[in-house]
Amino acid sequence: MKILVTGTAGFIGNHLALRLLERGDEVIGIDNLNDYYDVSLKVDRLARIKDHAAFTDVRIDIADREGMEAVFKKHQPQKVVNLAAQAGVRYSLQNPHAYIDSNIVGFINILEGCRHNQVEHLVYASSSSVYGANESMPFSVHDNVDHPLSLYAASKKANELMAHTYSNLYQLPTTGLRFFTVYGPWGRPDMALFLFTKAILAGEKIDVFNYGKHRRDFTYIDDIVEGVIRTLDHNAQPNPDWNGANPDPGTSKAPWRVYNIGNQSPVELMAYIETLERFLGKTAEKNLLPLQPGDVPDTYADVEALVSDVGYKPNTTIEQGIERFVTWYKEYYRQ
Repeated sequence: MKILVTGTAGFIGNHLALRLLERGDEVIGIDNLNDYYDVSLKVDRLARIKDHAAFTDVRIDIADREGMEAVFKKHQPQKVVNLAAQAGVRYSLQNPHAYIDSNIVGFINILEGCRHNQVEHLVYASSSSVYGANESMPFSVHDNVDHPLSLYAASKKANELMAHTYSNLYQLPTTGLRFFTVYGPWGRPDMALFLFTKAILAGEKIDVFNYGKHRRDFTYIDDIVEGVIRTLDHNAQPNPDWNGANPDPGTSKAPWRVYNIGNQSPVELMAYIETLERFLGKTAEKNLLPLQPGDVPDTYADVEALVSDVGYKPNTTIEQGIERFVTWYKEYYRQ
């Protein structure tokens, strides 16, 4: 297939593009190489795929309306995976406009490109952040998610709503994936595992929010990519049993779906740090802090819908995932 993937210099997008190329797909990769974090890491990620004969590297911002129209018209992708977004909960408190530009304006450009170019299926990144103030665990796609706690979360919820209107109006199959704390080699430097590893190796203190008591459904990158590909290959279908008198938030009478994609095994942050310390062979000096604005205390994914529909099954333990990350980190940064 010819697949357009946005965010191919990003963590998930790069791993996904590599897997798609390895299985024989043609990939049109979009990224603007913004400086939200170290651009050299993004360049090095791209180096893993840029010379592949079936990869086309497009340098553009998805918020560029005319530019995106031209990309869709020129390349005519069969399917699209949108992973380009302004990420980060805390960053959204200081830079709200970045989230509107990328996550809202950029996403409508994606939807319009799919609508006008007969795209067979759009898969896009949502986030576990949409669960916001919800306290019922595990988080289920059949739960209402109308109480986001950050603009980042609100922008992801907006993506799900925007996609639904296009699925309803134009019968465009769309699937939103609510990612749960993705980690692994080539990860994002603003994420906890990366920050902790860098600080511990340097003998510096690490900031441990909520005094290390919150839990996260840490999900290894290979499991995430497997779930994305399985979803991409399984076009969203209408739910024939959907009823407007008792609406199911996770399905629709339109070809629209949202899924949780997580490890379904939450780990307390302090236990996560202890595992990292073991593989680094060093003990962290911890700066214990309260929960930060916009953060949620716990995340825990109910992935039964994804298991049922596409056979998704995460199989990487925290120990395996952290060991692989540490091995990559030491090699990449020559430590």
